[in-house]
Amino acid sequence: MLTAFVRNRRADRRSCIIGVMMELTRVQMETMERLFAAGFRPIAIPPYENALCVHRGECVAVLAPMANGGLRLLAPATWMVDGNFSVRLKKAGGDVFVWKKAVVAATEQRLLELEVFRTELVEILEVAGKQ
Repeated sequence: MLTAFVRNRRADRRSCIIGVMMELTRVQMETMERLFAAGFRPIAIPPYENALCVHRGECVAVLAPMANGGLRLLAPATWMVDGNFSVRLKKAGGDVFVWKKAVVAATEQRLLELEVFRTELVEILEVAGKQ
């Protein structure tokens, strides 16, 4: 996907095909390049096919454009369950990630991976916001 993104960037510096055509500012393009370099990849997830979603491994987040031309997290990063956004719930037996009837335990390892994902994503987004 990175190759297609870079090729498209060279063809038209303001747009990128990630499931849909999106107009990206220079700052957003630079942010996406930093995200790709850090291993984040775009993904289309129903019902967010028209949003800019990024994932790394099983961690996923939805990004939204900002008035200053940057990007921000639209909702907290979460774990994908069956290829979909999940909701983290507190249960008596321990936290879980749920999508419809599918349930995945929120193990220490998954929570750590999710926190690393979120932290790195926010750091990259904040760098762009300071430009």
